[in-house]
Amino acid sequence: MRYFVRIGGEEHEVVLDVDGVRAGEETLGASVTPVAGTPVRVVKIGDRVHRVVVRPGASRGQYTLWVEGYRFEVEALDERARAIRELSAAAAGPSGPAPLVAPMPGLVVRVHVSIGDDVSAGQGLVVMEAMKMENELRTPAAGRVKAIRVTPGTAVEKGTLLIELE
Repeated sequence: MRYFVRIGGEEHEVVLDVDGVRAGEETLGASVTPVAGTPVRVVKIGDRVHRVVVRPGASRGQYTLWVEGYRFEVEALDERARAIRELSAAAAGPSGPAPLVAPMPGLVVRVHVSIGDDVSAGQGLVVMEAMKMENELRTPAAGRVKAIRVTPGTAVEKGTLLIELE
């Protein structure tokens, strides 16, 4: 079985098979023995023995390990889980704050921000008039104003890009 292990930003490929554990070009005689009723594992690599405390992390494949007084945040995924994660990430689309778009046709009355402004979640960015009512459009997430695509007095259709955030 092939695993991809990430420790401190570095990724290592580890292969477990009948001959032992192979990390890179080196094959190691290794074994892991759980200590019943505890999160402790006794790990033997060659002639060295380590007590490792293992706690599962927030998501699949994430663990916190304590080895000889040191704490390590580790991610270990098998080939299948890694492939699924990569496919999911590729299909996820862009990340970051969503742009502000017109929710209805109307007239831009005021723009409350400038390019480069930092905005917080819920902050009003644009006031639009639609059906003789003024509506303040707010950002759902924090970000920085990247571009302003409208000016006061601009008539817009539903879905028109008003402000880009980064």
